[in-house]
Amino acid sequence: MSPTLRAAIDTAAGGRQRAVIYCRISQDRTGGGLGVDRQREDCEALAERNGWEVVEVYVDNDVSAFSGKPRKDYRRMLADLELGTATIVIAWHTDRLHRSPTELEEYIDLSERRGVSTHTCQAGSIDLSSPSGRMTARILGAVARQESEHKGHRVAAARRQKAKAGEWSGGLRPFGWGVATGDTKKKTVKGTAEEIDVPVLDMKKLVPEEAAALDAGTDQILAGGSIRGWVRWLADKGLTSTTGKAIDHQAARDLLLRPRNAGIAVYRGEEIGRGLWEPAVDEPRFRAVVAILNNPSRVTTLGPAPKWFGSLIYECGYPGCTKTVKCTRTGGSNLPAYRCQDQHGGGRKADTLDWYIEDLIVGRLSQDDADELLAPAADGVNVAALQAESEQIRRRLTDLAGMFGAGQVDMAQFTEGSDVARAQLEGITSQLARAAVKDPLVGLVGVPDVRKAWGALPLDRRRAVLRSLLRVTLHKPRPGRMPDGGYFDYEAIETRWKR
Repeated sequence: MSPTLRAAIDTAAGGRQRAVIYCRISQDRTGGGLGVDRQREDCEALAERNGWEVVEVYVDNDVSAFSGKPRKDYRRMLADLELGTATIVIAWHTDRLHRSPTELEEYIDLSERRGVSTHTCQAGSIDLSSPSGRMTARILGAVARQESEHKGHRVAAARRQKAKAGEWSGGLRPFGWGVATGDTKKKTVKGTAEEIDVPVLDMKKLVPEEAAALDAGTDQILAGGSIRGWVRWLADKGLTSTTGKAIDHQAARDLLLRPRNAGIAVYRGEEIGRGLWEPAVDEPRFRAVVAILNNPSRVTTLGPAPKWFGSLIYECGYPGCTKTVKCTRTGGSNLPAYRCQDQHGGGRKADTLDWYIEDLIVGRLSQDDADELLAPAADGVNVAALQAESEQIRRRLTDLAGMFGAGQVDMAQFTEGSDVARAQLEGITSQLARAAVKDPLVGLVGVPDVRKAWGALPLDRRRAVLRSLLRVTLHKPRPGRMPDGGYFDYEAIETRWKR
């Protein structure tokens, strides 16, 4: 049934034609819904002029028709039209209804079946029951789609240009940057029309306490510490994310792996040059942290943090056993004891064993020749030259991608060139990491009071020193000894210095 015939039937029956209004805005920056309110006012005025009865208003706020994301009220409107709720759809413009050819064809099919006519405030009436009307709708839809695609290209180009210039492209304030300039700008409170003054932030300037946290986290990882330890450090300092949430393990890892920390600009996941902001850490240390955290052999766990000094580090001395020991309260005792993971050789009192091993370490680090234990500096590593070479290789990768896009090289040439460049980058990163990794003994050697410095270290740092300095093997206690009792068999503890 055509919309004209349906209108004649409604009029002959003495009733006003039933209409629905559909409003949509792609991006509501203020959250106030002002854009859809203006659309609704214009659509209601059109209905009033034509004597139509508006039975329902459907609103999709801050949803793009081009993005492909579901529009709940649009789908609800189609379902209601299928049930005969109305015979007229009013929209501010056809591009508020559709920017997808697939959606348009579905809408045309429904309009033909249910005798629905479409009227817009800007593009007039569209008769989808006629071939010319459908052609007009399809042309308008194609134009709207082209406008969306063109806008997408403009936005992408602008963001890339900003990234290449080292400028902040917007979004949430990055942890570590955003000092208030003293200026303010107007912002509409979400859900209201109220305007407030908010500070203007300088995204090139470091926030001192957050920058210090990034530096401390980098330092901890380079000295053998863990992300888990840095998360505790952040919590102890009362530092949160820029949204006010606690920084968990994954968020902390992501923060330490950000190229932004070293002043490196990124676009779509690829490094594209130097940024214009102040770096929080120097590039060699950043590259070293990346190499450490991305090392496939690095053992990480999100389970319970080790609570004992030697857990999973001390080794079982049972013949043929290659396992480490864990601290448990099993074996009929309430006292924490180290036991082999394969239950070899009974248990060892955990506190007594840890005190003994820590005493050995502190004693060794307190000797006059302790400075000889420090790992030698990485000789022959020219950090400046490596950084320059790294930037050249990254530019070569960018140029290679451009040549491939322009058809100047084929896929095989592009793949081969990229593989060679990335292999070279991995080698440079390894060299930078070697130059930046911090010996866990730094801060313990040459200090006036080694015991005090040792006691101030968090557990994960002390465990890093243990791994680096000493190998501890637990052999079976001699007959007559009581591994869980008051007497401890120190002679069954084998220690070997690694340096």
